[in-house]
Amino acid sequence: MNVNADPHASPSTYPICSVCQKMIFDKEPSRSIHRLYSTGPSSFIPEEEVRDSIRHTHTRTHTNSLPFFLCIQIVEAWSLDMWVVEPHAELLLAELCSPTGRLDHLTQVMGLHPHYLQAFLRCQFYLLRRDGPLPLHYRHYIAIMAAARHQCWFLVLLHVQEFYRIGVCLEWLKGLQYANEKLRNLNTLNKILAHRPWLITKEHIEALLKTGENSWSLAELVHAVVLLAHFHALASFIFGSGINPDTLTPVSSYCTCELTGFGQLEQDILLSKSPESELESLLERMRRLREEKEEEEASEEEMVIRFEKEKKESLFVGSTDFDDQMISPSRVSRFVEDAAFGYQDFARRGEDNPPTFRAQDYSWEDHGFSLVNRLYSDIGLLLDEKFRTACDLTYYNMASREGVDTSMLRRALFNYVHCMYGIRYDDYDYGEVNQLLERNLKVYIKTVTCYPERTTRRMYDRYWHQFRHSEKVHVNLLLMEARMQAELLYALRAITQYMT
Repeated sequence: MNVNADPHASPSTYPICSVCQKMIFDKEPSRSIHRLYSTGPSSFIPEEEVRDSIRHTHTRTHTNSLPFFLCIQIVEAWSLDMWVVEPHAELLLAELCSPTGRLDHLTQVMGLHPHYLQAFLRCQFYLLRRDGPLPLHYRHYIAIMAAARHQCWFLVLLHVQEFYRIGVCLEWLKGLQYANEKLRNLNTLNKILAHRPWLITKEHIEALLKTGENSWSLAELVHAVVLLAHFHALASFIFGSGINPDTLTPVSSYCTCELTGFGQLEQDILLSKSPESELESLLERMRRLREEKEEEEASEEEMVIRFEKEKKESLFVGSTDFDDQMISPSRVSRFVEDAAFGYQDFARRGEDNPPTFRAQDYSWEDHGFSLVNRLYSDIGLLLDEKFRTACDLTYYNMASREGVDTSMLRRALFNYVHCMYGIRYDDYDYGEVNQLLERNLKVYIKTVTCYPERTTRRMYDRYWHQFRHSEKVHVNLLLMEARMQAELLYALRAITQYMT
């Protein structure tokens, strides 16, 4: 809502936020944000931990003195090959791409893992700025549509600003009904992909590709699908990492509740630390699982049984936290149609469930990669690099322990997300998920992946008490990439079925 009240007026004349129904006492957004939420890039992570990481990995440049349009020209002239040899290239590119000439909060938190940040920025820059099937203003509007499904005002505001910078079709920012029919037709795919991607069929694809003035080409649709999946998943990372709004952003016309997840970020008292046995217990379970695999591999039939068991058990993870919980409407709603359409468990109690998506029948490596790379040149390579970087990223430590092989734990995190989306890998023993991921962590994973706007500080604090914040950010990277890949698999499979 607009904030135009006289600061010297009586309390009764202060404006009321239409979202949280609270009086807005201060016209200055930065003071309001700092008063209500912790300072720094994240509400979950101590500011000094993020700042120290930036100082240790980046020699400060002077790009903030350059005009934004000149920065973009510099970046667009930058050879992708330079990423291999240029030190701190990922942070330099982030500065150059920022309208404020500085590292935003998202980049600072993701910068806890510079090697991943490099792969992420390369991919996002290619999606939004390099040559591709879709015009630039379409790309940013699709980003707004995707972020709005999860009420992620951080991303919506960022791409609204980019839309203004491009300066065309500004009436679209009044709401989805003001956009052209071609983009409005994307709404059904957007909502299904965001909340229940297993429902996507070749008929949805056919409806978008039908002949006519507002039809999509295959290349345009692939570009749009990758953008939608990218920003759905990025919203999960933002809420899961407690990313604060950037206080330099001009947000004076909005209440702070809209900029920070509509009051969902809790200022809870930190829970007491768990005993040292938490880490030791996890390490012991990993050791025991490795020994059991060396002694005897589970049969194919047993692997299927364990997958079905884990899939059904995911029904009960977090269910009591979400029943009948309503999220308040917001200004983001103007970019959303059918706001009541949300996530439902893949395995529904007492209902006919969709068939399991068998990865050997349609995988990213064997099918999705080649299709997307053929229809949208080079994006498959960049996506594959990003997926692999998140999954292979390791520092060979766990909390205070060094020299630890964490591959088993990383795969359990990634595959648990796919399990919730009904995707099964024949070569994976899903019994490992129950052994390695305790209940509080599963609640956090399901929330961040399926209901990211409901993520709270309490959920973040409840798992892995002894672990570093950077390790929890790594968890969020894995959840983000697992979610994005799951969405892409369902959408690309439907496109393949349409083509054949």
